[in-house]
This record gives sequence, structure tokens and C-alpha cells, in this order.
Amino acid sequence: QVQLVESGGGLVQAGGSLRLSCAASGRTFSSSAMGWFRQAPGKEREFVAAISWSGRGTGYGDSMKGRFTISRDNAKSTVYLQMNSLKPEDTAVYYCARSRGRYYSQVESDYDDWGQGTRVTVSS
Repeated sequence: QVQLVESGGGLVQAGGSLRLSCAASGRTFSSSAMGWFRQAPGKEREFVAAISWSGRGTGYGDSMKGRFTISRDNAKSTVYLQMNSLKPEDTAVYYCARSRGRYYSQVESDYDDWGQGTRVTVSS
């Protein structure tokens, strides 16, 4: 099992930026796709972004395209989510997750390990 620890959340004004990090323990990180999901108050968890094991393939939720960028550093066992042009509707708890596969997926059930989440609040 891989342990995932997110960091980088906080309070930011609309239009601002944040960079989330997810540090992983365990030897399977570099061979696993990784993803970010988020859950806003009163809403279901939704897909944000994912990246393949090599970093060469990425995918994004529709409302994140052009604003968010996912990346990874396998040497550091860390995946990042750069979030720009933040909007109040981006307010949520953001979760990092490890897929059982090598290629990115938007399907929540493809992910076996989850972090505790980091809260992002965007003020208007």
C-alpha cells in the first residue's frame, strides 16, 4: 500500500494560484498513474486531473482545462497540481490518488490509494 500526503492548500483570492503537492511512500509510485480529485461541500467527488506513470500522458476535467497543470517527479515520488486563475467554484478538498494502472484514468474506482486531502478555499 502507498501512503499519500497532500500539501499546499489554503486560502487564495479569485484569480490567484496555488500549487498542490502529493508525496508518496512506497515503491510502486513510479509505475503508477496518479490523479487528483476534489470534493466541494455538499457535492460528489469529481475528477480534476491525472497523469500516466511516465508523465507523458495527462488528462483534465472539463472545467480545469487550460487552468490546471498536473506533473510528477518520480525521483521524488511526488505529484503536483498547479492551479491558476482560480475561481470560487474551485473551493473544495483536493485528494491525491494512486491508480492501479500505468495510464491515466478519470474513473475513481481505478484508484486504490488515497490521501487525506488538502483544503482549497477561493474567495471572491
